[in-house]
Amino acid sequence: MGSRLGPLVRSTQLLSTRFISETVSSAAPTTTPLTDSTVDRIAIPPPVDSATELSRESHLRNRRKIIQAAIREKEKRSLLPPFEDNFGRKHTYLRIALTEKCNLRCLYCMPAEGVPLTPKPHLLTVDEIIRIVEVFAAHGMDKIRLTGGEPSVRKDFTEIVRRIKEVKGVTQIGVTTNGIAIGKRLQELRDAGLSQMNISLDSLNPEKYMMITRTNGFKKVMETIEKAEGIFDSVKVNVVVMKNVNDMEICDFIEMTKDRNLSVRFIEFMPFGGNKFTLNKFFSFKDMWQMVESRFGDSIYRLVDTPNDTTKAFRIRGYRGEFGFITSMTEHFCSSCNRVRVTADGNLKVCLHGNSEVSLRDVMRSGASNEELSETISQAVKRKKKQHAGVENLQHLKNRPMILIGG
Repeated sequence: MGSRLGPLVRSTQLLSTRFISETVSSAAPTTTPLTDSTVDRIAIPPPVDSATELSRESHLRNRRKIIQAAIREKEKRSLLPPFEDNFGRKHTYLRIALTEKCNLRCLYCMPAEGVPLTPKPHLLTVDEIIRIVEVFAAHGMDKIRLTGGEPSVRKDFTEIVRRIKEVKGVTQIGVTTNGIAIGKRLQELRDAGLSQMNISLDSLNPEKYMMITRTNGFKKVMETIEKAEGIFDSVKVNVVVMKNVNDMEICDFIEMTKDRNLSVRFIEFMPFGGNKFTLNKFFSFKDMWQMVESRFGDSIYRLVDTPNDTTKAFRIRGYRGEFGFITSMTEHFCSSCNRVRVTADGNLKVCLHGNSEVSLRDVMRSGASNEELSETISQAVKRKKKQHAGVENLQHLKNRPMILIGG
């Protein structure tokens, strides 16, 4: 894959490598986690002085209660007990990577030299993907997120969405996409059953976007986001924040939510195989918050989280959209984790940052029944650890490149 890089990719690869090394060489690491008092302080919203905002807050609290009641009712109706680990966490959210291929080469996801792709016969077929979904759904799994690589590079992507929608028990199908090629298929995907869009956008500057992604696709992504707003109820924009690369754009991203129904989510840079993670590139939640607070001050207020949320969500008073922080490294949410992942080659990962994997593909191709497949999943979930390691240790632990796990 790496040997077929075009001139544009080669030039942007060199530019990005030089840019990163020059801007972070003198930067001090910022890994101090938030103290409890700081977290408590930002978790309490200021008084709401707008009837509209008060109504929305009330709506969100009611929504939380409805979701909790629905979860309890769903557990009663499930044909089989939920996949539960030894710490009482019940898993209702499955992320499935449909491919290892991608039309971007983002710094934090794809090693500069590329990755060896799994031969097609070793990847999950459509029927195998649906079988896995059916087994999980029988145990109460109702939320599916399709990832990659870039899922839209699969010609049968719409078919996969349609068939998942037909699985009894599945109530939500989302996708994490880079937005480059999916724009023309948005309406057909919505009609097939796709209900949520997560679109990656790491810079609002076209040149910097090219540096981060090693591809010239900024205009297409912006067009996709705008088009998605008119088709989907929920459009999320994912921003992986790297120190001295795009951290200075955080407030600009928040301004996108002023007149648009977008949810911008700032994600702490995480270590994966080949992404050259260092603490000098790491920009913590604490640092992000200080930047946002200094700009927006008392106009920031906290939103009500739903069960198992991974995002600390906020809104600027008077703004239409919202923003949040995914703080996997400094303020992990392992205690409420309800998600597992299946890679494109069929391996089950019960923790994004764990290197323990079980091949569901091999189990299915050995002729195992659904009951045996279910038992394999159950045993893997029971081996899930209480929490993943901290950022200082994770950077030294072996793990797949993110492109081979699924975003």
